[in-house]
Amino acid sequence: MPPADASTDARTAPIAESYAEFPTGGDSEDTLELRLPDEFVALFAGGSGAADTVAPATDDDLLDRIGDWGPTRTPAGSFHLVPVRVERDLSLIGRWINDPTVATFWELAGTECVTEAHLRSQLDGDGRSVPCLGMLEGTPMSYWEIYRADLDPLARHYPARPHDTGVHLLLGGVADRGRGLGSILLRAVADLVLDNRPSCTRVVAEPDLRNIPSVSAFLSAGFRFSAEVDLPAKRAALMVRDRGLRDVL
Repeated sequence: MPPADASTDARTAPIAESYAEFPTGGDSEDTLELRLPDEFVALFAGGSGAADTVAPATDDDLLDRIGDWGPTRTPAGSFHLVPVRVERDLSLIGRWINDPTVATFWELAGTECVTEAHLRSQLDGDGRSVPCLGMLEGTPMSYWEIYRADLDPLARHYPARPHDTGVHLLLGGVADRGRGLGSILLRAVADLVLDNRPSCTRVVAEPDLRNIPSVSAFLSAGFRFSAEVDLPAKRAALMVRDRGLRDVL
């Protein structure tokens, strides 16, 4: 799923980029805003090649200080997103990413150098993607990437809105998969995003269409299927959780 040189191209492990034509189908919610955000305007300010670059950060924190969000209660216990520290977390994340089933969709299997390069590409960037450990009752059990979908290459493939926030999830242990835990945590993390990012109206994700357990988990977590999108490495299901529907779905 995600290549080592792109932090947000595609992925949710099993419970586990020219503008293209907008996907057909869907509903009136998936329409472009009439006014482009400043970040998008900056994409084209540099000339013909600007569409293949990403706007420089203009906010103090593009994701509203994830490290300060704190824990949240879930049916499975207290859950907390903790930003990754390479020196502390590399070995654990590397082991999870090399799980054969996970590797099928994340495409990051290899030595710790591969994992470290993937993490540092985010940590050394401008903050548009933040890798995190998911702590359940104080135990690290999942890996997350919370990212600005509107500033990501993904935005070339769907009618992005300002501050759309994307999520990727990897459940580390085999025992944590296939029992509904992914859905519980996806709902909790989407709520954390919406509670702590008042400018964000939608949480999005783009799991591989082949990853049926992942797509099902997003649906169970209150996301709606919006469209199929062709990304460089996969055909994905664009999943959306709307702020206005969070108490309904």
